[in-house]
Formats: sequence, C-alpha cells, structure tokens
Amino acid sequence: MTAPLRLGTRRSLLALTQSQHVADAITAATGTPVELVHITTEGDVNSAAISQLGGTGVFVSALRDALHAGTVDLAVHSYKDLPTAEEPGLTIAAVPARQDPRDALVARDGLTLGELPPGSTIGTGAPRRVAQLRALGLGLDVVPIRGNVDTRMRRVKGRSQDGDLDAVVLARAGLARLGRLDAVTEVLDPLQVLPAPAQGALAVECRTDDAATLAALASLEDPAVRACVVAERTVLATLEAGCSAPVAAHAEVGEAEDGTDELYLRASVTALDGSDAVRGSTSGPAPDAARLGRELAAELLDRGAADLMAASR
Repeated sequence: MTAPLRLGTRRSLLALTQSQHVADAITAATGTPVELVHITTEGDVNSAAISQLGGTGVFVSALRDALHAGTVDLAVHSYKDLPTAEEPGLTIAAVPARQDPRDALVARDGLTLGELPPGSTIGTGAPRRVAQLRALGLGLDVVPIRGNVDTRMRRVKGRSQDGDLDAVVLARAGLARLGRLDAVTEVLDPLQVLPAPAQGALAVECRTDDAATLAALASLEDPAVRACVVAERTVLATLEAGCSAPVAAHAEVGEAEDGTDELYLRASVTALDGSDAVRGSTSGPAPDAARLGRELAAELLDRGAADLMAASR
C-alpha cells in the first residue's frame, strides 16, 4: 500500500475544510492517500491584532517549520497569509482553482451596505477593508475584530444573543468553503471594495527537493490562477507591504484579440481613515504577470502610495 502523504494544516474549521479539499483532490488524481496533521500557529493562540503579532506570517511559520523538519510532506495555506519573500528550501508546488475573491457583507435584517444607516457599526479584521469602507463616505463606524468566521458572524445583531455589531465583512471564499453563503446579505463590488492580493486562492507548499510530492501535486495546478496571484502579490512585494497593509489588488485572465491569455490587473492603496487613495490598472500577456505587477506598483508609488502606507502604520 502506498504510504500516505502527511498534510500540515491549521486546526481552524476553515483551514481543515480547505486542507481536506486538497487532500481529496490529490487522492482522486493520484490514488495516494493523504492524512491531515494538525499544527497550531501563533495566529491561532494569540488573540492580539495581526499587526501586533508581526503581521505577515503569523499563520504560516509553524507549518513551514514542520515542512523543514520533515514531520509533514506538504502544507496548505490561504495564499494571502503568505509572506511575499520566498522561503528557502520550500516551493509553492500548486495553486489550485480559486474561489470568488470578493468580500461579502453579513448584516442585520438582511441589509446591504448602502441600506445601513449612518453610524452603523461594521466589524472587519483587515486594515484594507477598514480603509476602503471608510473611503466610501457612508458614515459607518468601522471597527477591527478578530476570530474565526462563525465567531465574527455571531457578533452581528440578530445572529446571537451577544450580537453587538450591525454587520461584518468577510472573504466570500471562506464563507463558500464553509457552506455559509446563506448568511451573505451582499457581495461587495470590487469597484467599491477591492479584494486583498491572493484572496480566495490556496497555496500548496512542499520541500523543493521532494520530487515525489511535487509530482503528486502537479495535477492541482491552475495556470491562470497562478498568473493572477503572481501579479497581485508582486504589487504587494514591490510596495514592500505586508498582508496587514491597506493594499488591494485583483487580477483576471481573459482572452486577447489574438486568442492569447490577457491579464487585467487593478490595485489600490487607501489611507486608513479613508481620506485619500491611489488606484491604478494595467493589462498585458498573462506570462508577464510579475512585470505587470511591478509596473503597476511603481505607478502607485509615483502617485504617493508610500506616504499613505506610512500614515496607516
């Protein structure tokens, strides 16, 4: 019998759901059994704000330590949680098909964002969302919150006895994977709230020298999603910003007039108080994803993005 692959995963319901989905896909494609190995990360045990814990990497380092130590063969990450710098000795072996990357509103009484009265309190864990929601000028009180998906949703008035918020904003992808889309009262238009770089995408990581695991993961790869994520995260890296910065980026791949794959990329940096923002877009061949991301980030920097990020810190 083939020895099972050991898949390192965080213990949260969302992480376990994502990891089981990847495990099932590997087994279906290769016949190789996969067992989940539960790993606790700093972000799981510390309730402080992500920025106070050191920002990017708090949900990742323990998984990577296990990979380096050889106690697991692969790990599944929410791609947006990964630092933009490459990890020596490890590689992103596969980027599977992506869930809808947009943000979603879960509000009391089935309300949409525009229907919430001024002064309504909205909770979110991301400075990017805080900044963009404030920039809409709707007079909403946007407050930072932590916790898993269900914990956050229970804080909405009417969803539990302890509800103290009028609404929360969450990644639609997580709600979809958990079967919670029935709670969504509005999926936010990216023209209003642009998603985080790599939101909705998964990264399947293994050791660079592990040829057998690399081969087993090859069937999971979605080249179009890889190109989009590379473009989005290159914006983040070029801006020298982490996952807790008010930076947004979203790419899509479509067909150009000559039949080749064309990548369309948008990005923004927004002041945390919503008072100012710089936005831009570009397009080009999908294989040039990294170049497109660098060029768009450079344009944003020329227009004052660094000052907005510095003020947000």
